[in-house]
Amino acid sequence: MYTAAHRTGVREVHVFFFLLISAVMVSAQARPYLGVLGGIATLSGDAGSQATAQGLNLSSYAPANGGAINAFAGVHLHDYFSIQGNFIWNENDLHLNSASSGTGTSYQEKRSSSQEAGVFDFLIYFRRRTSHLRPYLGTGVGVIHLSTTQARVIESQGRPALPPATFSYTGPVFRSHVGIDLRLSEKLDFRYSFSEFIGHNEFSTRLSPPGSSALKNFQNLFGFVVRL
Repeated sequence: MYTAAHRTGVREVHVFFFLLISAVMVSAQARPYLGVLGGIATLSGDAGSQATAQGLNLSSYAPANGGAINAFAGVHLHDYFSIQGNFIWNENDLHLNSASSGTGTSYQEKRSSSQEAGVFDFLIYFRRRTSHLRPYLGTGVGVIHLSTTQARVIESQGRPALPPATFSYTGPVFRSHVGIDLRLSEKLDFRYSFSEFIGHNEFSTRLSPPGSSALKNFQNLFGFVVRL
């Protein structure tokens, strides 16, 4: 079920994305393009530990691979430089775990999660625009919204501190990516991209004890670019 916080976060991402697209499309340069990529998203895991007088408390989460989509529009400013606005979505399942040797409490639960991001990128190409193979390096910043919902509690002993059934986070994110464009025709390219998001880890803050690592989102994406 979508909460008010989820709807607000998604709306913020959509507004940010469409503002980026508007800025891109009104550029004075006449070399716009757009495209769609799809592929696999892999989230990083994390763990926490805490020594107490009664024993040791441990927690962790382990994500599964999920699907990802990247819709984008941009402008080639030069043979070697482009700007690009992106809307990026991915979905992943996770297993959260916690155990305390001192109290004998533990739990294991399965959760679903999704992320939506609006990101503004700057791309550097290593070959001219007329080349058939054009590798590139890109980096950008934006806003990301994460939401997650408990699917089921797999195991529970005692009275463990379970995370909320539903929680979310909206905040800044940094993205870096590399890829290559393969020209198929005068107006159509095939694109492969490998990207990484780095941002706040809301999953880790909800563990008991909490983890300490940033959330990383790795994406292998394939698709097409249409030059307008």
